Amino acid sequence: MPQHTLPRPICGHCDGFPTVTITTGQTTPDGQRKTITANCPACHGTGHTTTPARARIGA
Repeated sequence: MPQHTLPRPICGHCDGFPTVTITTGQTTPDGQRKTITANCPACHGTGHTTTPARARIGA
């Protein structure tokens, strides 16, 4: 019998888009744009939040 898991709640800070790439406005010698990657500080780049029950397990 298959096990069904409940979907994890989406992070309210990033709306499920946890990692973004930002252009710096500079270009490399071969003409490509320099970019940096930023992760959501609330969910640490996962896109999901933990429920209070899961957060209390290790406490």
